[in-house]
Amino acid sequence: MNSYLKDRLFILAQHIIPQHALSRAAGMLAESENPSIKQYLINTFAKNFDVNMTEALEPDLSQYKNFNAFFTRALKPSARPIDTTPNTFVSPADGAISQLGPILGQQIFQAKGHDYYVQDLLGGEESVSTPFINGSFATVYLSPKDYHRIHMPVDGTLKQMIYVPGDLFSVNTTTSENVSNLFARNERVVCIFDTDHGPMAMVLVGAMIVAGIETVWAGEVAPAKRKRAVTQYDPSIMNELHLKKGEEMGRFKLGSTVILLFGDNQVVWNESLEEGTPVRMGDSMGTAIAGNN
Repeated sequence: MNSYLKDRLFILAQHIIPQHALSRAAGMLAESENPSIKQYLINTFAKNFDVNMTEALEPDLSQYKNFNAFFTRALKPSARPIDTTPNTFVSPADGAISQLGPILGQQIFQAKGHDYYVQDLLGGEESVSTPFINGSFATVYLSPKDYHRIHMPVDGTLKQMIYVPGDLFSVNTTTSENVSNLFARNERVVCIFDTDHGPMAMVLVGAMIVAGIETVWAGEVAPAKRKRAVTQYDPSIMNELHLKKGEEMGRFKLGSTVILLFGDNQVVWNESLEEGTPVRMGDSMGTAIAGNN
């Protein structure tokens, strides 16, 4: 079977299968604490994906209570040093650059022949999307073997969290090249921060068999009804949530994608970064533009 046909069948299968039911079933399996089930899943996954457990805070595979605990494992403090150079933005996750560059008006580049819009990505409100018009974006894809905790690229104060229901297509390269509006149609959690360099959006995108998205302030983001939900973080109502560069802000139970958005004339990405470039959490990705620091 040639690669084109394989890709078409892969995409067709995603349209046909019950995405949410499959993901819920995977989630139940990943939460199982049955010793035989959880150890088989962990051992098989670690072997097949060549997971580097020497970096893990707990390197013993048998010590994890279930697959999700293993998948969202903590790393040793020394495993991911944070670039402390002033005015740098660091990678929020281990993974690879899917795309990055300028936002053209409201258009974000997904893959050849496919763009999507800031307002759609962020949940539909014009007031939320306006600060990012003509700004910059970076899309980081996390493969199954990667570290799956998400960290702050820069100091920020949380202002708003938006849960947006949607599909659960895979977010790998094949799907991004063949499914229009992929990141703006998948389930996602949008986090809007104020930073010393201007507004920042961090979008945690769900995907096929992703059993959950969590934030450090809200736990698992899973409204009882799959409807758009907005939470405002107003200092007059609650204490401000301020997170430092490199601090954990969330995690995926199974892999997915993080999309960063910044405003116009706010950040310049490192020239070494391009589609497919590997990144590690804490490494520099860009620098604040003079006058915005």
